[in-house]
Amino acid sequence: MEKSNIVISSLIIAFSLIISVLIYSNNLFKIQNLDNTLVVTGSSTKIVKSDLAKLNSSFFRTVTESELKKGYAFMQEDEKKVINFLNENNILEDEYEIYPVSMYKDYYYDKAIDQDPRYNLSQRVVITSSDIEKIKNLSQKANDLIKLDVIYQTNAPEYYYTKLPDERINLLPEAVLDARKRAEAIAKSADRGVNTIKSADMGVVQIMQPNSTDIASYGAYDTSTVEKEIMITVRVNFVLD
Repeated sequence: MEKSNIVISSLIIAFSLIISVLIYSNNLFKIQNLDNTLVVTGSSTKIVKSDLAKLNSSFFRTVTESELKKGYAFMQEDEKKVINFLNENNILEDEYEIYPVSMYKDYYYDKAIDQDPRYNLSQRVVITSSDIEKIKNLSQKANDLIKLDVIYQTNAPEYYYTKLPDERINLLPEAVLDARKRAEAIAKSADRGVNTIKSADMGVVQIMQPNSTDIASYGAYDTSTVEKEIMITVRVNFVLD
């Protein structure tokens, strides 16, 4: 009697498992049929030439606390020399800005040798122009000011492309077309066709050196080269036939 009950219980459990599998399989089939879409990422690129250059530089003096007044007088003389230098290199008045004197205490002086605290005085010079070659040449002439006893320091020029908003619009259709071609190749392998677009999301813009792979998830903007490669991506959800 006990063996008979065990057999009956086993059959009931086995039958229940079979029913469960059939129900699960049926639901899975329905879910797959409802998900009649394909998500593909497409991209497009274009090489452009920068149309704006920026040069950050500064000049400075280090003086003791008792020489602060004299230090500011030195900075005024240095500023005049910097302005003459810019004028001689055809930098227009509306192409540069010289910021007021910034002062901060130098905490690294040797107190045992020099009891008088030291201060650093500096002024930023920002030059912006659409004449790329003019800025490039100017960045190599810092020595002309150093010869005039101006402690002048310049950074590498930065190059920008101001028509980026227009290029994003122009590149978007190409990126969508690229996504459709990829989707068609994938769908063909499954004997399916690609129909309309259900949704599309544009990714971040990457502005890189030509032939570079240095991209970032939050977007990239390389300013070190005059020529740049713009790349946009788009994530497209296609409805399948």
